[in-house]
Amino acid sequence: MEYTSGAASWQKALRRAVAALLPRRPRQRRPGWSVGVPLIAAAAGLLFTTTATTAGGTALREDRRPQLTQLIEDRRQQVAASERQAAQLRAEVEDETATLADSDGPIREQRDRAAASRQAAGFTALTGTGITVELNDAVRRADQGLPDGATNDDLVVHQQDVQAVVNALWAGGAEAMSIMNVRVLTTSAVRCVGNTLLLHGRVYSPPFKIVAIGDPAALRQALAASEGVQMFKGAVNDFQLGYRETVSTVTVPAFEDSTALRSATVPR
Repeated sequence: MEYTSGAASWQKALRRAVAALLPRRPRQRRPGWSVGVPLIAAAAGLLFTTTATTAGGTALREDRRPQLTQLIEDRRQQVAASERQAAQLRAEVEDETATLADSDGPIREQRDRAAASRQAAGFTALTGTGITVELNDAVRRADQGLPDGATNDDLVVHQQDVQAVVNALWAGGAEAMSIMNVRVLTTSAVRCVGNTLLLHGRVYSPPFKIVAIGDPAALRQALAASEGVQMFKGAVNDFQLGYRETVSTVTVPAFEDSTALRSATVPR
């Protein structure tokens, strides 16, 4: 217990009274960033952990185009190897059939019957007077903008453009036809992926060359009468796409791919 004099007690009481009358200072508040820093640090740590888990030791922003190019090249080599194997097997079947036909009358009869239809079916190469049609994308420099009112789709050859030429040539009496030096049959389908052509499992880039054997005058007349061809020629004038017709002696190769049919109907 502390004992003080009466004067000291009176001075303390006075100071307390004066302090009670003075305005109190507000309690100093902690700045907001001091609370936010731990939260930001925790969020950053969570983000880094998630990124590392997702990457799995690889670079997330690495350019994958070289890998895609290599994948496409590997697939092309696989397709080429499969085609060589299929050609070898077809040759072996032909040899075995020819050997059996020498000693088996029914087999020889069916073989001769099939041989008589090979040309009409497209399994023999043909040479004759015909027409070559070439379609190409518009030529445009990298520093050159689009023509007024045009889009990128207006400057490339589309599936319907190739189909229009093919249909017109058939309508004009074409005896045989090839696209990009690949024989076209009744089972051939023309499809475009972007500005590339997909035909019998192979991809081709423009210019697209279509060759048909037949009467050149009739073939040209059919092209001139085709609405689809005329629409493409209009785009040639507007957007400088490529279109060329050439009459000459041409060769259409034999069809060499698989002839397996998924379905067929008897004509009536």
